[in-house]
Amino acid sequence: MAEKTLNVLEIAREQVKHACDKLGADPAVYEILKNPMRVMEVSFPVKMDDGTTKSFTGYRSQHNNACGPFKGGLRFHPAVCMDEVKALSTWMTFKCSVVGIPYGGGKGGMAIDPRDYSQTELEKIARGFARAIAPIIGEKEDIPAPDVNTNGQIMSWMVDEYAQATGEFQPGVFTGKPVDFYGSLARTEATGYGVATMAMEAAKKLNIDLNNVTVALQGFGNVGSYAGMYIEEAGAKVVAVGDHTGTIYNENGINIKALMEYNKVNRGVKGFEGAEHTEDNILTMDVDILMPCALENQLTSENAGDVKAKIISEGANGPTTPEADKILSKNGTTLVPDILANSGGVTVSYFEWVQNLSRYNWSFEEVQTKQKKLMVDAFEDIWSLAKEYEVDMRTAAYMMSIKRIADAMKMRGWYSDTPQTEIVEEKALLATE
Repeated sequence: MAEKTLNVLEIAREQVKHACDKLGADPAVYEILKNPMRVMEVSFPVKMDDGTTKSFTGYRSQHNNACGPFKGGLRFHPAVCMDEVKALSTWMTFKCSVVGIPYGGGKGGMAIDPRDYSQTELEKIARGFARAIAPIIGEKEDIPAPDVNTNGQIMSWMVDEYAQATGEFQPGVFTGKPVDFYGSLARTEATGYGVATMAMEAAKKLNIDLNNVTVALQGFGNVGSYAGMYIEEAGAKVVAVGDHTGTIYNENGINIKALMEYNKVNRGVKGFEGAEHTEDNILTMDVDILMPCALENQLTSENAGDVKAKIISEGANGPTTPEADKILSKNGTTLVPDILANSGGVTVSYFEWVQNLSRYNWSFEEVQTKQKKLMVDAFEDIWSLAKEYEVDMRTAAYMMSIKRIADAMKMRGWYSDTPQTEIVEEKALLATE
């Protein structure tokens, strides 16, 4: 039977509902968490290089701020839509909570391809977007960051535009900035470093020697490239890398640092001399570890049964559908879910924000040490919870996050687990007294 086609928002809701049910959470918890608290759609004009004016549309979704300010990236990608940013903001809520960061989830973006615009046009677009969402963001309200096809330069433009729009300079209103402009050391490497670290922790649990491990890497942007670099440094052999230009393979291992330099110039892995082109599906290659670091809905019911990797560490957001999750779990694949595996980015964004608020900088080593401790501690807690409840790691991760968020919402008075009949009876009793 073919897998039911779900959009990313339906998938996010299904994952939350499944974890709420396993946890035995009050029904009110799911009712609150199934929808973002606020979603903003903006449109603004930009004068292009040829003198014409074009209107652009962007989105910002703020899912839940029970535990702290909204936090999440801004992406520039043709597939961006309202449902996508809603889903991604939902995942961000749980990603923050799973490692104990005092944030809630946010996400935003625009359906554009930055390669279609000049540098001058891209700056105008970024500034226009920042100005448009300025009323609902701020250092202590909502803190955006880079995501797909956005970077530190774009964040710097947005910080400056926010200051012009509000009259207040707040460097912490956007994270992921260049180190020389209120950024944090180790932020660029953070997400990929975390994906690799989580794969290593899973290997330890399975008593797999990293020196005898082969890795396939889907996606070679910021996340994928650093994930590959760090797991290679730990002794693993990255034998396959795939991106939008194709897939390359070398059974003896691909030199990731050399590929990173090649990618900077050629904007793709195709043609790299240290490996050969292959038509094989990178997701189903015969490797020990698979790290999907591209886009959502890559592992589905159509290909999950063919996955040979013993460990999957999700660098992308939502790369595995619920049906694929069931198949992988049944086949004994250890999957470190996205909300844990790729939480390194938001973890170090949090560190950047803390540094911005205090106007004090930490060293590269201090940042990575703090990141590793938070993520490894979270991994241990989730691994233990998964064993206790006999569930997969994704379900356990959501269960842990939901418990923390539910506790915060209850303490803030957003819901009560007291049955409504008891409330009515209590009011009646008080009235008679």
